[in-house]
Amino acid sequence: MATIVPLSAIDPSMIEDLLDAAFGEGRHARTAYRIREGVEWLEALSFAALDEDDYLAATIQLWPVALTDPQGRAHPLIMVGPVAVMPQRQGDGFGKALLAASLGAIDAGFEDGARPLPQVIIGDPEYYGRWDFTATHTGGWHCPGPYEKHRLLVRSGNPSILPAEGMLGPWAQ
Repeated sequence: MATIVPLSAIDPSMIEDLLDAAFGEGRHARTAYRIREGVEWLEALSFAALDEDDYLAATIQLWPVALTDPQGRAHPLIMVGPVAVMPQRQGDGFGKALLAASLGAIDAGFEDGARPLPQVIIGDPEYYGRWDFTATHTGGWHCPGPYEKHRLLVRSGNPSILPAEGMLGPWAQ
């Protein structure tokens, strides 16, 4: 079974090698990289999964991003991903375990009725729908690069706080 550890405990070169193996060396040209350009992943919400032999099998990174509405107001979000699993270990449950760890860490601090920041991901609606990600509220959102509208998903305990329109990009602090 997987052992979940903080991603910060993993050598950065091993993370990069895993990302290359999972997504290919052209991964930096993807739209998701433009959305989170210039920001660092959130250490408290990013994890790695080690397999039964303590080899790095998968990683998940979460990022501070924002949806800037047409009036120029930035609405903070958390971008989930990449969820990267070594190709030979895909289907073994590592991605699910990492999503449970990251989303559980987000939700854990908000048991008093408050709501965490909404989370956004570009991914398969059928797969990520099991964690309540949906494209229902993202139809007027845009990304700085090509993407398929039905794959731009958000998870929010209170979708009424989300702007109907906007551009995704890095959170400028």
